[in-house]
Amino acid sequence: MIFETHAHYDDGKFDKDREELLSSMKENGIGTIVNVGSDMESSRWTVKAVERYSMMYGAVGVHPSETGRMKQEDIEELRQLSQGEKIVAIGEIGLDYYWKEPERAVQKQWFEAQMELAREVKLPMIIHSRDAAKDTYDMMKAAGAGEMGGVVHCYSYSKEMAENFLNMGFYIGVGGVVTFKNARTLKETVQYAPLDRILLETDCPYLAPEPNRGKRNSSLNLIYVAEAIAQIKGISAAEVIAATEQNAKKVYRMEGR
Repeated sequence: MIFETHAHYDDGKFDKDREELLSSMKENGIGTIVNVGSDMESSRWTVKAVERYSMMYGAVGVHPSETGRMKQEDIEELRQLSQGEKIVAIGEIGLDYYWKEPERAVQKQWFEAQMELAREVKLPMIIHSRDAAKDTYDMMKAAGAGEMGGVVHCYSYSKEMAENFLNMGFYIGVGGVVTFKNARTLKETVQYAPLDRILLETDCPYLAPEPNRGKRNSSLNLIYVAEAIAQIKGISAAEVIAATEQNAKKVYRMEGR
């Protein structure tokens, strides 16, 4: 079964048909979904949702673009939220320099704090990094992130940078972008990265793959991502699905569930 490692079903774009959509997953080959927090509100939503949906697990954390409003009390609340049995990671956390706000010092402060939280609660991390490769890597290395492990989600850097993250023990999250004709760099990374270190993800409702590019994304589109990876690797989509499911269970410490 396909393991969706990064979704945002709390997003308002799913308000009209969330129940219907999630109830259709199993019959369409989607076995497990990890819903990922991007701010305090979505993290709280996720903790409640994993109790409601049997196939759903969760991550709690604050996206770098949302850190401008963070307070120390939020770290304490995230610590409490992370104690849920079906919460499997801290995330998504990291750095995003695409936008000018919040300022970089603020993003770095809360990235460091959330990595420390992951260490304290002994959970892997879901890393968001955009236009910030060196700072992300340097901060992860300084924090000893390899001891917690996790995934660099929606990977967008070079295969040379991927080598650094892989050597740290991290996995590479691959989504709909790999199906785009102009995604040469990501395709090179997928070709380079070992199959046992790749995860399937959508980042839905964003980044829908071809042939649905530009539309609302959902986990149902992951088959197109698996097929694209299979073509790059010269193997079957079934092999990709089986391997990435095992990878996800390993990184999220869900083996045996």
